[in-house]
Amino acid sequence: MSIKRKRRFHAEVATSSLSDIMFFLLLFFLIISTLANPNVIKMTLPKAKSNEKTNKQLISLSVTEDKKFFIDKEPVDFENLETSLMSKIGADKEQTVVVRIPFNLQVQDLVDVLQIGVKNNLKFVIATSPK
Repeated sequence: MSIKRKRRFHAEVATSSLSDIMFFLLLFFLIISTLANPNVIKMTLPKAKSNEKTNKQLISLSVTEDKKFFIDKEPVDFENLETSLMSKIGADKEQTVVVRIPFNLQVQDLVDVLQIGVKNNLKFVIATSPK
């Protein structure tokens, strides 16, 4: 004689709290993504096919279209750029300086900035945007 149950056991997963967790994660990532790089001045960068990302401690050197210079959002005159940059770097000559320069500025403006790095034996990297 076989005995059959009329009510079968069904496994359930409570998903009511998952939507709350997803909402909080979404808010967290939105807030963190806006704070990802606060030392950057908004500008249109030159485009490149390959783009390398780094996680090192960097110093940001930005040049605007009207040739104003900023070191980590602090305005600096071009005459004082070298001394300000060397004081920001200090004794750690292994730090990398990221040069952010608009795509429509003249090449000579970029060369003038890069000559400071050559003169002081510093590592300079030009920031680009993906193609």
